[in-house]
Amino acid sequence: MGRYDRFNRTPVKERPWKVHPIWRGIGCALLIILPVMAYAGAVEIVALNSKNQWVVLPAVFMQTVTAPYLFSVPHLYANLSVALLLLVIGYGVLVVIYSILYSITGPGRYGPLDAPPPKRPKSWRR
Repeated sequence: MGRYDRFNRTPVKERPWKVHPIWRGIGCALLIILPVMAYAGAVEIVALNSKNQWVVLPAVFMQTVTAPYLFSVPHLYANLSVALLLLVIGYGVLVVIYSILYSITGPGRYGPLDAPPPKRPKSWRR
């Protein structure tokens, strides 16, 4: 026994539920696929915006960014800002869909160890 060992070690409790491994795979895929889809959508939206002039964007956003001797990306800052907006909207929609599905298929409001809600007189009700 070492100097800093404890005498009364409590065993680690196992969770009463197990997370199915497919959900980890779906979450990982969403972390990769959703930003790619947002950037692709942003490229299309910025191209259509420059053609139809829906929203006037500053010249700083619409400039071409060039990496020396490698590549150049037209409208990079506009694409990234619109992609960020689409990404926030996409994750928000997924959260709303998940919460609706969880409220439909999730566990009940009260578990077997919960007490029933208290019954109050009618005068307390609004």
